[in-house]
Amino acid sequence: MKSFTYTITDPVGIHARPAGNLVKEIKNHAANVTICGNGKMADGKKLMQVMTLGIRQDQEVEIRVEGEDEEAAAAAIEQFLKENL
Repeated sequence: MKSFTYTITDPVGIHARPAGNLVKEIKNHAANVTICGNGKMADGKKLMQVMTLGIRQDQEVEIRVEGEDEEAAAAAIEQFLKENL
């Protein structure tokens, strides 16, 4: 398992459009991805679960990646977060 933390910089947090794009990015990989924040956990491939986390600006999320392409998936997700959130 690979994991990392990221602090959200987007002024609105993880709102609808970036959450949808994040889920699309995660679905490009075979690995299972769990997003943890606000004391909750969500399956990264399920948009409604990601939205219910309620992550706002300056909050930290932990991304846990596990599976056959976890290294590539973790790197791609981290890059996505840096560029979009």
